[in-house]
Amino acid sequence: MSQSHTPPSLYSAHEPVFPRRVTGKFRNLKWILMAVTLGIYYLLPWLRWDRGLNLPDQAVLVDLANRRFYFFWIEIWPHEFYFVAGLLIMAGLGLFLFTSALGRVWCGYACPQTVWTDLFILVERWIEGDRNARLRLYHQKQLDLRKIRLRVTKWVVWLLIGLATGGAWVFYFADAPTLVQDLVTGNAHAVAYTTMAFLTLTTFFFGGFAREQICIYACPWPRIQAAMMDEDTLTVGYRHWRGEPRGKHRKIKEAQVETSPLGDCIDCMACVNVCPMGIDIRDGQQMECITCALCIDACDDVMDKLGKPRGLIDYMALSDETREQAGEAPRSVWRHIFRPRTILYTVLWAGIGLAMVYALFIRPDVDLTVAPVRNPTFVVLSDGSIRNTYDVRLRNKHGEAREFALTLTGADGLELELESVAGHVVTVPADSAKLQRVYIVSPKEEAPALRDATSLRIWVEDLISGERASKQTSFNGKG
Repeated sequence: MSQSHTPPSLYSAHEPVFPRRVTGKFRNLKWILMAVTLGIYYLLPWLRWDRGLNLPDQAVLVDLANRRFYFFWIEIWPHEFYFVAGLLIMAGLGLFLFTSALGRVWCGYACPQTVWTDLFILVERWIEGDRNARLRLYHQKQLDLRKIRLRVTKWVVWLLIGLATGGAWVFYFADAPTLVQDLVTGNAHAVAYTTMAFLTLTTFFFGGFAREQICIYACPWPRIQAAMMDEDTLTVGYRHWRGEPRGKHRKIKEAQVETSPLGDCIDCMACVNVCPMGIDIRDGQQMECITCALCIDACDDVMDKLGKPRGLIDYMALSDETREQAGEAPRSVWRHIFRPRTILYTVLWAGIGLAMVYALFIRPDVDLTVAPVRNPTFVVLSDGSIRNTYDVRLRNKHGEAREFALTLTGADGLELELESVAGHVVTVPADSAKLQRVYIVSPKEEAPALRDATSLRIWVEDLISGERASKQTSFNGKG
């Protein structure tokens, strides 16, 4: 008689990770970076910057209504989106550079998921206690008043952090003091409330519950990082040739130690207990490792207590493994960091940055675009003259209204006329653009009227500063 056989599950239930508190230089570095990044994110919308009358005084503002991006003294217009594209390219190259040099150091120290998870774990530790206390509370089956009080308190603080996160985000898109008042009084736009609610809930879930699952399953970077790393990349690793065979030294008899000496690893699990990803670095390089180096701090603390040298777990390169096993000293850190790949990334990153700075300083305060109206391509007037129509967009980047004079060059016999404007001078309001309909007319006996196309250039001049700008276009005749 055959017995039914249930195949084993390919998936195991998720076990939450409760990292133990650790102290050390890398943990201190993470605290500093967390304070700096969170401080910048939460406080930046409140900084003021005087730009003049009728202009926003918020230092960093994405003004979607007026299609502007303000960053202190820099103002980016819609047609200057190449600055944003350049910043994105620089961010990508910077990520490639740091990954090539130091592994997933971005993930371990500055990634928003890591920073907010660190903050949520800090709150959890303050309220529920360190690792062992949190484990006992998690495995406690009885839902008593103490467990309810601790959980509710923690979740309320998490929600407040999420609310502050969502609020800080929307403050980048509107004047922060004004928006706060509108939010409190219920006069803010529904988009503001919706965005804050969405970011509050996602921050609460990602930082409080998903945590390392976002890094392992949702983020694509762990799967891409291998292409950025090589045998000279410095990353967190375990010196197995020094630590193995591992074991509790005090449980081994002296005679056994002489015949079968143990390594420096006492299998205390300190490196595992402090890992926010819940992995064992002694198993070798793993996709889940975010190179936060907390296991280095934990292991160094144990080595100090045992009177053994630090560095059982350390930043190291694969190319140094054979050298160290042979008793030779590893190559210097700088030789690992400065190598052809990282130098190439640095040169590309710096080149794009310098090009953007150059473009930023040479951009004019007066600009125009010319769009010929080609339906129809030309109009024959009652006296036989040929008229072309153009839409000219004039941009005044100054903090006050300016008068711009329009002229044309490049062809004889052409006359310029402005719609609804007497003469050739147009007033453009401060820090804005104005669309002006322009007519160019050629008498019927002139060459432009008889040719198929005539090249010309439309000029605009600021009558106060004398600054000029121009665009090339063409005049269509009967041919």
